[in-house]
Amino acid sequence: MARDQDRKKFVELAEKRVARAIKDLRLIGNLANKNNYSYTDQDAEKIISVLEVELKVLRRKFEAKGNSGEITFKL
Repeated sequence: MARDQDRKKFVELAEKRVARAIKDLRLIGNLANKNNYSYTDQDAEKIISVLEVELKVLRRKFEAKGNSGEITFKL
């Protein structure tokens, strides 16, 4: 019975968090519009690089069921 509740909570949180992550990624993508924003190629590469690293950390957590350290981001 507890497993059913754990699964239900996982699905509920996963759907909300993944939807929010997709929305935020799209908003970050909007920053690529050079008509509205000024940025360097290095800024763009840093954003993309840190997101790729975080995705790798996420993948490792699900594959190893472990807990890796978090990183922070600043330009």
